Amino acid sequence: MGSKYLLFHSALLLFTVLCHGKDLFFNDNGKLQLSESYNTAWMAGVQDFCTLSLITIPGTHDSLALYGGPVAERQVWGLRDQLRAGIRFLDLKVFALWDTLYVMHGVMYERSTLREVLDTVREFLSEFRTEAVLIQVKPESFDKDSINQMVQSLISNDQRVWVSSGMPNMGQIRGKIVFVQKNTFTLGIPLMDTGSNGNNKVTNIQAQDSAIIQYLNQATEACGGDNMPLTFSSGTGFGTFWGIFLTPKRVAEKVDPWLNHYIRQFYPNHPRPCFGVIAMDFPGIDLIQTVANLNRW
Repeated sequence: MGSKYLLFHSALLLFTVLCHGKDLFFNDNGKLQLSESYNTAWMAGVQDFCTLSLITIPGTHDSLALYGGPVAERQVWGLRDQLRAGIRFLDLKVFALWDTLYVMHGVMYERSTLREVLDTVREFLSEFRTEAVLIQVKPESFDKDSINQMVQSLISNDQRVWVSSGMPNMGQIRGKIVFVQKNTFTLGIPLMDTGSNGNNKVTNIQAQDSAIIQYLNQATEACGGDNMPLTFSSGTGFGTFWGIFLTPKRVAEKVDPWLNHYIRQFYPNHPRPCFGVIAMDFPGIDLIQTVANLNRW
């Protein structure tokens, strides 16, 4: 499907350049404000027989990177607010020190342990039993192989955690944490990363838009398979000459509204395309719901 629409998507870039802006697609307000009618439990509308890799899932990149200054910060909502806003994929870097796994971003401790993350997610899923939350753990320790054993010890024999490599359907994972595996972390379903692991070097926004289109095309081709497609819309100009002032927040401020507009073009389609997980920096509530609503077939 991706190759079929490639020319159309490229032409669309000329139009969508004008669609960058703030609104509720990008968010840098730390206070979450949801209306009474806001659809937190959006997975309730996904049928039980639907394979997980056929679902489009809003997620966050470096989900707990709330501290560290403009170069490091990727989100503004804490974990509870992200979940209530509809985020269902968490991207976590962890560092092992003695018997504790700390959530990190580079050398910055993000004021949470993995145990605390799991407790918060379990609490959320106890309230919203129709939902499931995917978690990617990225080991940052010197002894990365030990992370698997430490995570396994944390979850013990908890039946509310999916650690199998087999791709489940929605009915099998409601109310559960679903681990996803990649590289040295081997618990859960396998990921297929379409891009550059969320660390795109951005020198101009239009090039970033074009790259995201290519990544989403790849994700569409992979949907329904044994791997969960994952696309990062995030990027930073840090480390480049021309993009030195493009912090992750400034990139997201431009990309998030464009991404919302790009996805909206598929709404007349029946069924709508699958994109797997889309992990974002500073997503607003309207963008999160736009991504989630792709599952309304």
